[in-house]
Amino acid sequence: MNKQNAAPYFGRRGLIFVLSSPSGAGKTTISRELLRLDENLVMSVSTTTRPMRAGETEGADYNFVDEAHFERMTEDGAFLEHAQVFGYHYGTPRAPVEAALQAGTDVLFDIDWQGTQQLATDEKMGADLVSVFILPPSTKELESRLNSRARDPEEVVRERMAKASGEMSHFPEYTYIIVNDDIDQSVDRVQAILDAERLRMSRQVGLHEFVQGLRGVD
Repeated sequence: MNKQNAAPYFGRRGLIFVLSSPSGAGKTTISRELLRLDENLVMSVSTTTRPMRAGETEGADYNFVDEAHFERMTEDGAFLEHAQVFGYHYGTPRAPVEAALQAGTDVLFDIDWQGTQQLATDEKMGADLVSVFILPPSTKELESRLNSRARDPEEVVRERMAKASGEMSHFPEYTYIIVNDDIDQSVDRVQAILDAERLRMSRQVGLHEFVQGLRGVD
């Protein structure tokens, strides 16, 4: 387990760590592995109007609400980002993310390019954003992965494949790009990005005072 998360001699502000990809490229698998390996990383729990699927838990996988409730939250400015995907609304509640960052905890987001753009332009949160786009090694492999999941009907797979091209066109808007041809290697690469971003000077709260102390300067 990765314990090199918080600076041992001074504090650190948490970061927003976004993984995006077309459906089937592997971001969910990578996200789950990161959460298993890294004790200072928590998953952002989105609010959605999508119906709950078998095996999902309210408050752990998503916060499930109806359209009217989602609209009220949007009007109240309760979301950091929100988007409509495959006919359903998804949004990230602002308050728990702000609390986690202040406490030095990193928050993992599994969102699309629309949500990432909104985070990037958020006056308060933009500086905390680290974005990674996951690409499949080929279109053929992407389609094979979607079909192998055996949970979506054929027409849904076709819809996701049709949407993938448009999603992938937004890759230049991300800081890092990974081609997921090997899941273990991809997890290692994403973890390396996360570790490096944690060490940015701008995120080290109390660094100036620490160095002043090393120098013997009051």
